[in-house]
Amino acid sequence: MPTERLYYHDSYLFSFDARVIESTEHQGRHAVVLDRTAFYPTSGGQVYDTGMLIVNGNQIPVLEVSDGEDGRVVHITQSPIPEGTSVHGEVDAQRRVDHIQQHTGQHVLSAAFIELFNMSTVSFHMGTESCTIDMDTPSLTTAQMEKAERLANEVIAQDRPVEIRFVPLEEARQLGLRKLPPKQTGDLRLVEIKDFDLCACGGTHVRAAGQIGCILLRKVEKVKQGMRVEFVCGLRAVAMARKDYSTLTESAGLYSAHIHELPQQIRKAQEETRAAAKAQHKLLEELAELHADKLLASTQGSPRKITAVLPDRDAAYIKLLAQKLTAATNDVVALLASCAGQTTLVFAQSAGLKSNMGQLLKQILSERAGRGGGSAELAQGGLPGNHDVAGLQTLLREAAARL
Repeated sequence: MPTERLYYHDSYLFSFDARVIESTEHQGRHAVVLDRTAFYPTSGGQVYDTGMLIVNGNQIPVLEVSDGEDGRVVHITQSPIPEGTSVHGEVDAQRRVDHIQQHTGQHVLSAAFIELFNMSTVSFHMGTESCTIDMDTPSLTTAQMEKAERLANEVIAQDRPVEIRFVPLEEARQLGLRKLPPKQTGDLRLVEIKDFDLCACGGTHVRAAGQIGCILLRKVEKVKQGMRVEFVCGLRAVAMARKDYSTLTESAGLYSAHIHELPQQIRKAQEETRAAAKAQHKLLEELAELHADKLLASTQGSPRKITAVLPDRDAAYIKLLAQKLTAATNDVVALLASCAGQTTLVFAQSAGLKSNMGQLLKQILSERAGRGGGSAELAQGGLPGNHDVAGLQTLLREAAARL
């Protein structure tokens, strides 16, 4: 026997009485099927209701609701309820009203995109924080988003009636529905926003558009089937706007600026950061050149084998130093190590020398569970764990002896 779906006729029905017609398990959890229910199961992009089933004064949480076979609605419960038990259901009203606002808001928004730009919605998803619609269009501009948002909110401000009725499929085909579902038998449940949208839908909806509150579009992104628009409605929109404003206010305070000046201040800070990074890199290059000159002056032989451990310098610096050393003259092999953070090795040689730094580094690293690689002239890698300066000096001398 299919479950009588009370929410079909009254989306604001939060309390009801029913009888358990089947007590079972669903995916390893306790579940019951009722003869009638106001709990909405996940369907059509709208997520399920939660709440309580009350049995002899005991509250049993309803954790999830889904569509079962033969029109039955399956309620996942925290504990089992015997078949034949009379229960009193209490739907979480706050969660339901939120879903009502999001779902009807989606109808209004989808209709607005159709009316303005003939962009059809191909899917709808209701998340815990925001909702999305995917639209069959290759592009969507900011101006189009703002125009659709404005039209949708104008419809809400007009508080147009939202009516629900059931009609035969053949009749529905003559009514100009925004989207006709694949269902082929029985009556269709139609949701109409007066003189704006008519759609077949089994979800819960407001009684008048004003109950949606408002619609706020958040962002747009390209997806496989078109463009995805993220939005929030009603109290979600208010909460999100408050969170956004608080974030902007705090961020603007860090710059001692008004929130409207924040983009300008961020761009200025980015420019200053880039300039500082450029200046720092120039200083590091100068330091590396001086460091390279000092090491070269104190090294004899041909080729000159320079080994050095720099405990306070990072991987970027020792790589830069290796490049300065090998570019300064044509007879240098530089074997350098850093233990600032992860232990890093950089092996380099002047162009034209016969050794292979990539192979040498791999030999050293493979014997110590390290990873890395590179070319014959420059190679870089890392060693796991912590290594002291003395141990790294021994390692570099061993590498130099293999040349």
